[in-house]
Amino acid sequence: MQEMDILILGAGWTSTFLIPLLKARNLTYAATSTTGREGTIKFKFDPSETDPTYFNTLPAARNILITFPLNEKGQAHRLVWSYNFTHQRVSNNVRYLQLGSTGIWQIDQKTTWVDRHSPYNKENARAIAEDELLSMNGCVLNLAGLWGGERQPKNWVSRVATTKDQVKSKKSLHLVHGEDVARAILAIFEKWEQGHASGSRWMLTDGQVYCWWSLMAGWAKEGNHVDEEPSKQSRWVYELMEEEGVKALPRDSETLGRCYDSRDFWKTFDLTPLRSRI
Repeated sequence: MQEMDILILGAGWTSTFLIPLLKARNLTYAATSTTGREGTIKFKFDPSETDPTYFNTLPAARNILITFPLNEKGQAHRLVWSYNFTHQRVSNNVRYLQLGSTGIWQIDQKTTWVDRHSPYNKENARAIAEDELLSMNGCVLNLAGLWGGERQPKNWVSRVATTKDQVKSKKSLHLVHGEDVARAILAIFEKWEQGHASGSRWMLTDGQVYCWWSLMAGWAKEGNHVDEEPSKQSRWVYELMEEEGVKALPRDSETLGRCYDSRDFWKTFDLTPLRSRI
């Protein structure tokens, strides 16, 4: 097979933004899915499989993006070893990038502001696998809440805040748009040496810290009726503002609690978010 610029292991939501960008930049790629849908390669990683020959269906590629989560110790090693063993012609130069979640930093912190160097949950199953990949000179990109396309944060409110107590508990929210995720992925591969990507973990947000209350208040109008009542969540927000002495929105960073600082990524890879602010 032709050697590809990028092999996407797991053509899910991220690929709907990444593949158009690859095409726009005239980069060659291949992508996998568990069903082989829409021209993808049918492939499913089995961490318990000791025979790597099923990796032979994958093309040779300089850069490999792993979009599905790896869990627990041994899985990252199994994937890398299996691919390298079946693609020895390129195995010495393959670069692996794993997509992860900023949720690993959702632990008690000594400071309001959290960045990629802050303590994270090392017992988290995904973090364990990510650390293993880092030890093999891979790179990990931990993503904030993903939005874009069918993923619209406004639609999350009815699931995460059905009571006033739930609204009260909502503090900070961090997001990143699919377009910026795609740009970030390509920047890491294109500037791998320059950005010292090998063995590095990065945090990716759009640079904003959103206040859930502010968003809910802004989404008070749910329909297109002329005479419409505001959403129950927005009414609860204004009741809570009165009860807790919040004079205006958004609340300050100390009140919001954990706030992510992802400036290091944008500076290192010389990018600016395209879709900052929802």
